[in-house]
Amino acid sequence: MKFAHLLAASSLALMAAAGAHAKTLVYCSEGSPEGFDPAPYTAGTTFDAASQAVYNQLVEFKPGTTEIAPALAESYEISDDGLEYTFHLRPGVKFHTTDFFTPTRELNADDVIFSFMRQGDESSPWHQYVAGITYEYYSGMEMPTVIKEIQKVDDLTVKFVLTRPEAPFLANLAMDFASILSKEYADKLEAENRKEDLNNAPVGTGPFKFVAYQKDAVIRYQAFDDYWAGREKIDDLIFAITPDPAVRMQKLQAGECHIMPYPAPADIEALKADPNLQVMEQPGLNVAYLAYNTTVAPFDNPNVRKALNMAMNKEAILEAVFQGTGQVAKNPIPPTMWSYNDAVEDTAFDPEAAKKLLEEAGVSDLSMEIWAMPVQRPYMPNARRTAELMQEDFAKIGVNVEIVSYEWGEYLKKSTDPSRKGAVILGWTGDNGDPDNFMGVLLGCSATGDGGANRAQWCNKEFDDLIQKAKVTADQAERIKLYEEAQLVFKRENPWATIAHSTVFMPMSKKVSGYVMNPLGKHGFSGVDIEE
Repeated sequence: MKFAHLLAASSLALMAAAGAHAKTLVYCSEGSPEGFDPAPYTAGTTFDAASQAVYNQLVEFKPGTTEIAPALAESYEISDDGLEYTFHLRPGVKFHTTDFFTPTRELNADDVIFSFMRQGDESSPWHQYVAGITYEYYSGMEMPTVIKEIQKVDDLTVKFVLTRPEAPFLANLAMDFASILSKEYADKLEAENRKEDLNNAPVGTGPFKFVAYQKDAVIRYQAFDDYWAGREKIDDLIFAITPDPAVRMQKLQAGECHIMPYPAPADIEALKADPNLQVMEQPGLNVAYLAYNTTVAPFDNPNVRKALNMAMNKEAILEAVFQGTGQVAKNPIPPTMWSYNDAVEDTAFDPEAAKKLLEEAGVSDLSMEIWAMPVQRPYMPNARRTAELMQEDFAKIGVNVEIVSYEWGEYLKKSTDPSRKGAVILGWTGDNGDPDNFMGVLLGCSATGDGGANRAQWCNKEFDDLIQKAKVTADQAERIKLYEEAQLVFKRENPWATIAHSTVFMPMSKKVSGYVMNPLGKHGFSGVDIEE
């Protein structure tokens, strides 16, 4: 990327380079972003690097909660029939001025319309500005069919007109894919025939402006002096990309970074014992799972999927991989989420019954792939080790497993292929606190197909009817009943093996103050300060 000055330096050197009097916060992130446009991607590394630092949404979640608060929209109204959402934009919101772009106007309705329509309008020149991108969130949450039109009422007023009531719509607009970009910047890039830089050199309205990125090494930001919510306390924010959790821990203890995510479970107690550190923790709003491709034989047979689930010793995985920091999962949503159905009975660990079930299904000498993620995520500390334990368990019922993996971006893309033969280890951290964000996005019929988030390619009419009914009613008691019933269908059909819900830990220097853990798994640094 021609705007990125290649920064070949250690974290300590980066801190020194920021200036003797500048406050610099170094975050040892766990991986590289897929890009800096949050709309086409689903990885948390992208959201942290882009939407949490550079961008804002119309509405946002209050720190540490899933409660909606105004952001770029200072107020909004919802019509009585739930079909119109009118947003009044804050006046005077400025876009970042950078070495590569100087805005000539402030945020207006054109930016909002551009940010959404490029995702839903396949004829837009911005829909496929990066070859092969898909909009998993936008399509998985049925935005193309939910949004009838977006109207510009005036420069500071935007109206979303829906085709049907959509209970989670407002919460959806607080998500990363709904970040607001500068249409003026996009027009400039298009005129100069370098549209790809929308994904390489981001311009937003957020608390930090992008400075430079050296791939797989470091991202550098500066506090935005004209941020609409007030300038941040830190001057420079640096993401030191450090995939190995042991190395992240070493850097944190050496003072080379101030905050690290996702420590290895075996290291938690040592981190807690370090007198220079503080360790925050909370139950994760997440789930780890193994998704079978339910359209490919023999995994199209629910009894084959059930047999494999019966052969899996999830307690052993929890102990070996999660080191006991979490709980075995039985549902596709975590127990901290409303509508969780605790009455669901998990599939019992019973290898002998699993063998019999495979025999009854006429399956013998089965060979399969298990895909293991190459990175650590909040819901999965070590996918390779998890796959190895599954491999051992499945061998005991006569199933041969080959473990495969790919680079993270390629893994996410290939795993959506409807013809995929392997079962995929993945997981999810909730984006908005609504059950639809799990059951609709990950398991709904609209999320199947190439580029969709339904890695099981599972389209069950009974399940889909239940979650669709839940989406269009505003009565939460009725929504709870529908989602509880949907969880029973899910467990009966076994499109996944639900593995675990993890506890999330955030170790950091005691010099850091103001950091608030996000229940939705994001890492933002607005309001954070550091003692010099």
